[in-house]
Amino acid sequence: MIKNVVFDYGQVLIEFNTAYMTAQYVSDPEDAKLVEEVIFDRLYWDPLDRDGISDEELLADSFRRLPERLWEQAKQVYDNWFYHNPEIEGMSQLMRDLKAEGYHIFVLSNISKTFAAHAHEIPILRNAERCILSGAHGLAKPQREIFELLCRECDILPQESIFIDDNPANIRAAEQFGIQGYLFDGDVARLRNFFDLKKEK
Repeated sequence: MIKNVVFDYGQVLIEFNTAYMTAQYVSDPEDAKLVEEVIFDRLYWDPLDRDGISDEELLADSFRRLPERLWEQAKQVYDNWFYHNPEIEGMSQLMRDLKAEGYHIFVLSNISKTFAAHAHEIPILRNAERCILSGAHGLAKPQREIFELLCRECDILPQESIFIDDNPANIRAAEQFGIQGYLFDGDVARLRNFFDLKKEK
């Protein structure tokens, strides 16, 4: 019996759109494209997920790749990206409705330690009882250890839990650990139907 619903964050609860986030601080299209490519490079973001690089190291290396005239704008993009993630329509209500049905709600996300320090400022995350954010623990999906951490820290059992993520590799890892997986395709109505919830008002 499923008692616990665990959500990923990016592309499940919110839209992680690097072009949109960059455009909030860089108006020139060519400059914006350059800043976006550098600041959101997986060269940095994969280590960020495991707390393997500091903000200072990321910015220092980014500045090396950018013209000096863009340094301040690039820093603004990096320091404030998490304030520019629109919620996926209907997900906050879905979390509340699941909670009303008696489910326990959690979040498990690959994301930086800096984001973890600001997570309490993000409205949709207030629907969760607990957030396990990878950068704060030095672990990241699809590592088995982060699912072990999730269950230990949230005091839940794998067989009583379902994990909703948009990444097939993370879903496979959850299922190998014993947690039911749901590959989210952006269709919130379909997800509501999966839980047999009435149509959102």
